Amino acid sequence: MGDRLTTLSGMRTPGIHDVLTAQRRIDGLVVRTPATTYAELDRHAQDAGAAGASLVVKHENLQHTGAFKVRGALNLLLGLEEAARRRGIVAYSTGNHAQGIAYAARHTGTRCTIVMPTDPNPVKERAVRALGADVVLHGATFDDARTHAEQLAPATGARLVAAADEPALVAGVATATLELLQQAPDLDVLLVPVGGGSGAGGACLVAAALAPHLDVVAVQSAASPAAHDSWRAGELVTRPNRTRAEGIAVGCGFGLTQGILRERLADFLLVTDDDLARAQRLYLTGARTVAEGAGAAALAAVLAHPDRFAGRRVGVVCSGGNASEAELVRGLGAA
Repeated sequence: MGDRLTTLSGMRTPGIHDVLTAQRRIDGLVVRTPATTYAELDRHAQDAGAAGASLVVKHENLQHTGAFKVRGALNLLLGLEEAARRRGIVAYSTGNHAQGIAYAARHTGTRCTIVMPTDPNPVKERAVRALGADVVLHGATFDDARTHAEQLAPATGARLVAAADEPALVAGVATATLELLQQAPDLDVLLVPVGGGSGAGGACLVAAALAPHLDVVAVQSAASPAAHDSWRAGELVTRPNRTRAEGIAVGCGFGLTQGILRERLADFLLVTDDDLARAQRLYLTGARTVAEGAGAAALAAVLAHPDRFAGRRVGVVCSGGNASEAELVRGLGAA
């Protein structure tokens, strides 16, 4: 897979060699996050209808910056030539990609501008600013911020860092799946939240090379189904972008990651925003862990589609924990 061009983006698809290179490059700079089981989560999954299911949670919410994205950001920036870092970078994000890029930029001494929507998650915005990035607030949605960043980068001479169409990002975030398979090699299925799709794409790369028996299943909110619908259609589509879970709030598919998902993904499930809130509550009460809405998507899919996971050993990626106060209050109130 790593030696061909993707059909949807024209970029070289990264392969397992790129993932192993990324692991070596970022070794010691990221947290080897725990993969943990919880009897309470298993009980809820089984009560929902997933008889005999057992869950393993990969806690990327405990990663630096509170999300998996920093893996890809470090891999990308450390792999840039010095001349490119001197020109600086421009990225766009609702928050977790922004924090990862800002963190990596600070580590590498790279000038960094992040374009975020005008009403971002305040926890994420504060963190990006605290990491030293210049923040530009523009537009109501991720897609508006993306358009502005695509105009700003060439105007300033900086390198644009896309949210998903970056082979180094995909290879970097794939190291989380590499770790998980070392921690729990007996998994039958792996559930990964999807916004741009770098996490699920990376999981597919690793599974294809090291665990061909493993079903990788993507999860997205039905209120922002662009990645799901792009995968189903076999072409990039745009869709309304209305989910409350800003970490997976995208209105378009991305060519690189959709090419990878088309090649290897076993299935793509949708959940509601209320499903996300209920999963956040279960994380808080059953695992004593904080998950943002996007980070709870994989667990939400187990509870919303339990028949798919009966009798199976299920890896659940908790991709981020940067929940706002309002999110946590909503989650605790979810029935």
